[in-house]
Amino acid sequence: MKVYVPRDAAAKALGANAVAASIAEEAARRGLTVEIVRNGTRGMIWLEPLVEVETDGKRLAYGPVNVADVPALLDGTLPGLGPVEDIPFFARQTRLTFARCGLIDPLDLVAYEAHGGLAGLRRALTMSAEDIVGEVKASGLRGRGGAGFPTGIKWDTVRTAEAPQKYIVCNADEGDSGTFADRMLMEGDPFTLIEGMAIAGLATGATKGFVYIRSEYPDAIEVMESAVRIGRTEGLLGPNVLGSGRAFDMEIRVGAGAYVCGEETSLLNSLEGKRGVVRAKPPLPALEGLFGRPTVVNNVLSLATIQVILEKGAAHYAAFGLGRSKGTMPIQIAGNVKHGGLFETAFGLPLGDLVSDIAGGTASGRPVKAVQVGGPLGAYIPVAQFDTPFGYEEFDQKGGLIGHAGIVVFDDSADMLKMARFAMEFCAVESCGKCTPCRLGAVRGVETIDRIARGDADAVPLLTDLCATMKDGSLCALGGFTPFPVMSALTRFPDDFARAKEAAE
Repeated sequence: MKVYVPRDAAAKALGANAVAASIAEEAARRGLTVEIVRNGTRGMIWLEPLVEVETDGKRLAYGPVNVADVPALLDGTLPGLGPVEDIPFFARQTRLTFARCGLIDPLDLVAYEAHGGLAGLRRALTMSAEDIVGEVKASGLRGRGGAGFPTGIKWDTVRTAEAPQKYIVCNADEGDSGTFADRMLMEGDPFTLIEGMAIAGLATGATKGFVYIRSEYPDAIEVMESAVRIGRTEGLLGPNVLGSGRAFDMEIRVGAGAYVCGEETSLLNSLEGKRGVVRAKPPLPALEGLFGRPTVVNNVLSLATIQVILEKGAAHYAAFGLGRSKGTMPIQIAGNVKHGGLFETAFGLPLGDLVSDIAGGTASGRPVKAVQVGGPLGAYIPVAQFDTPFGYEEFDQKGGLIGHAGIVVFDDSADMLKMARFAMEFCAVESCGKCTPCRLGAVRGVETIDRIARGDADAVPLLTDLCATMKDGSLCALGGFTPFPVMSALTRFPDDFARAKEAAE
């Protein structure tokens, strides 16, 4: 018997380690031979710890499992969920980037290769740098961490730059509320990221890479460091990648807890040992990035998707999606929902389907009031706009952004004036202080919203003007995007602001 118990941080927080230990103890007591595999999570957090039992080549799921369930699990009398692939939440997904996550031991390179791993890198080793970049361009892949900039164009800029050294930097400083896809992938399928970074190195001429992981992710740091060591030992990394004579190596670096280091230039400063402060652009990091050299800075999901594109071809990947939003997006569902977790699907699914159907509505049972898409700097989307398809341009047309594709659901008890205030306060606390619109604007924004909360209607035009200044004048997205949640709360939920005036009167 083989039993899979996730080692993912979310599963561990819900008791997975205790369940794994109990299975080992109970099996030993009974004299049973049980192989326990610590896999990644399948992404259905409400079912964690989700234990899978493999017998005769079939894997059946049970969850959520607690220590008291272990005897019945080994007896075969514990009610199950059937194969994971048949669970409705999972069955409706199109898993490309997360195809192996939860399926294998994340540090088993043999299992990784048996399930399609390294095929993309082996193909890339037979191609020219220009052809690799061309494949990425043709796939339509766009940055999965922010503004959705075409990945292939960024790579081509670095490829054609003249420099004695180039770098690949993976931004794993996943600080947005309601996001966990980067962590889940690094903990559950780290070789996918390593393979993607190696391909990026081949495509651009970079021989060195760094993964910048936020300090709040100790499990991801441990797994990635172990995966890099295994990669070097097995020839996946180093001076002779897979025996090709081509070099690429990488290191894991840990951040110090600053949200602003999720911005690429602030991250580069931190990597160099400097204070995490935003740089003015130009020059672009693609031309003068880490240590002044041409640098690719991509999000975890962007780099992890590269191996799919090289393995299956650009046309296969581009066949999924909507308009200019090609491929799939791992959407992270969080907040007040019945079924929170990771749902990878092709772009184009209406937001309402994600909230009402996939997520099952609110956990509280109350009506949905708003959904914030894109982290703490994302706009609040009202129910009236739930027909909006999940795509970059489609959200932009509605005054929103996809960002890292985290969605946080709120029921009708949420006070949107307080949520607007939180956005301004968040910006004030996390600002690096480099530019005036962000550094001072956010502080004045909190004060202005407090005036509105006290019934001062004259402060509303001031807040609108302040948001316009922050949006147009800030150096980076922290100050530039804070107006999205503030103005969406003000314009789409005016009753919450009017209620403050009525209460004051």
